[in-house]
Amino acid sequence: MVDSREHAVHWAAAISSTLLANLTRAKLEALLGGYVEQLLIGGADDARQIGRSMVENDFVSSSTLEQTLTHLGEHTQVSPAQLAALAAGYAEAMRDRTLDQQEISRTAAINAMRRAESAVRASEAKFRAIFQSSAFPIVVVDLEGQIIDVNEALLTMLDYKREDMRKVTGRDLAHPDDREALRKAGQRLIDSDLDHLRVEARMIRSDGETIQTHMAISLVRENADSPPYFVTMIEDMNEMRALQSQLVRQSLNDMQTGLPNRTQFLGWIEGAVGSKGPETLALVQVDIDGFRGVNDAFGHEAGNRVLMHVATRLRTVFTESVGKVARIGEDEFGVLIKDPRDVRGVIALVEEFTRQLEEPIWIGANGVGVTTSVGIVARAARGGDAVDLLRAADVTVGWAKRDGKAQWALYDKERDLRDKERYALAASIPGALEEGQFRVDYAPVHSLADGSVLALEAKIVWNHPERGVLCPDTFMDQSSDNGMIVRLMYWALTEACAQASEWYAELGSRTPALSIDLPPRLCREPELVAEVARVLDRTGLPPSSLRFELHEHLPALLTDEQLEELTILAERGIGLVLDQMNGGNVGVDRLRLLPLTGVKFTGAVVHGLDEGANRVDETASVALLKWASILRLPLYAEDVRTATEAARLASLGVTGGQGAHFGPPLTAADVSALLLS
Repeated sequence: MVDSREHAVHWAAAISSTLLANLTRAKLEALLGGYVEQLLIGGADDARQIGRSMVENDFVSSSTLEQTLTHLGEHTQVSPAQLAALAAGYAEAMRDRTLDQQEISRTAAINAMRRAESAVRASEAKFRAIFQSSAFPIVVVDLEGQIIDVNEALLTMLDYKREDMRKVTGRDLAHPDDREALRKAGQRLIDSDLDHLRVEARMIRSDGETIQTHMAISLVRENADSPPYFVTMIEDMNEMRALQSQLVRQSLNDMQTGLPNRTQFLGWIEGAVGSKGPETLALVQVDIDGFRGVNDAFGHEAGNRVLMHVATRLRTVFTESVGKVARIGEDEFGVLIKDPRDVRGVIALVEEFTRQLEEPIWIGANGVGVTTSVGIVARAARGGDAVDLLRAADVTVGWAKRDGKAQWALYDKERDLRDKERYALAASIPGALEEGQFRVDYAPVHSLADGSVLALEAKIVWNHPERGVLCPDTFMDQSSDNGMIVRLMYWALTEACAQASEWYAELGSRTPALSIDLPPRLCREPELVAEVARVLDRTGLPPSSLRFELHEHLPALLTDEQLEELTILAERGIGLVLDQMNGGNVGVDRLRLLPLTGVKFTGAVVHGLDEGANRVDETASVALLKWASILRLPLYAEDVRTATEAARLASLGVTGGQGAHFGPPLTAADVSALLLS
């Protein structure tokens, strides 16, 4: 049994405002849930039945059908064939419903005619009004086929004038190949007790054009003194089929840009990876950078202009002879290229497309630049998987965005596998925390003057049951992306503070400071100050014994509110150390705003002081360390590998160092042995 609850809820939300039917939300979701199950396990016939059922349940608004086709196409695994069948079933049911209503109208008209003939002329006038104002063509003929009367709708449909009706018979209005069948249908009514029947037949317009129609033919027997006659109500099936085709087109095309939509694009890909598809293919996914910002700044009309701008450039570069273009998301486009000549040629097309976007579009007095991040996937087609192909394109676009946007990236299977492993690790962090797979180790920061321990930097270590001991670099970046880093860091902070509190109970003011990274993601937490206060209160560690290490790029990323939060931490006695200073460009104006208690250098700055280091690197390292002394803050060094580096750092005013020269990180037990022995 397919779990259809979630699909039904979203479908109901999409169409609820368009419904004319009087259904409670619970009944609507229950009904749609049955439809979803039938669609996902059935075929086109089931979809057609669902379309009919929607009309039977009074889902008769065109907006309801439009929203239904859009929602199912974008959010469920429903094929284009099923969507077309659903639209066809809906159209057929609407036709039958209309004909049933016509039958009621016809009966009312006949009854009115009978009453008119036996009542006053005013009654007859009412019937004539109904007859003439009907939107459906009506013709009245005698048993010999002579036309008694027609309404304006029939004259319009066949493009006749009223005086022309005197020159033709009912037989003349029918297609020659259908005249005998219509004669037999009329004879059936005469010879039986039937009052009416329905047939499909063709009619001929005055200009010779053929019209496919659906007829409801009734035999009217008034009384013994009046001869019987036929009343035929007619529906133009050409119009109905045109409506059906329009509905199918709308279900497969984006209304804003005119491009095929995601549903049709998926159909292309599924066909391309089939046994009769091309040998190779290339999938290009284009995401507009900062699209939401354009909408927010200039309004949705400006956003629509950006969409049309990108769509036009894509169609210009990727012509029909090159590839198929579709809009596959709010700000996403896809291009399918079958049997590309080579990857280099695809890249050249992408670069030509991005070059054409360089000229800004003008929104009022603002020249708005449009850039895109593009993912390119090229691979063998036959026997492939459409879902995996789309996932690969989406992943590749993500690489382009993370690498700075406004560029393209080429799918790399090895990189994808590495990312999958890292994301899988990040996703499994909550379970690993529950099972106690994490621990906190400590990297001592030694005084470069006398070798004493000045601080202990907490390092999160993962004892993975399958992959062994994992260092933070393996899983921290991805845990930032999915938000798991918040829970993990709060856990590590609690563990480290509890352990440091035990050392403080033994050593008092001689206890080395506890240092721990404060990732940028944690700085965005509105409860950061309150949570840190709660941890310190629970563990009993004095605020002056805790300090946070901030990445060198963090100052440029902080908002005024986040700067204020860090200032509050500093005012409570918690230290703030700017970490990973390696010669990059750090804004001095932002540094002045942070109440820092130290600066830590690493990488090239430290290694440039080693024996045999490049002269240029050494000069840069010395200059940077001398500049840092102007800050009048304690300086620290990370990743110190040799005694030479340690000595040179000490001579340049660096207070403490950590790294391979001083030994590997220690477990809590090892630190206890070191400090308390």
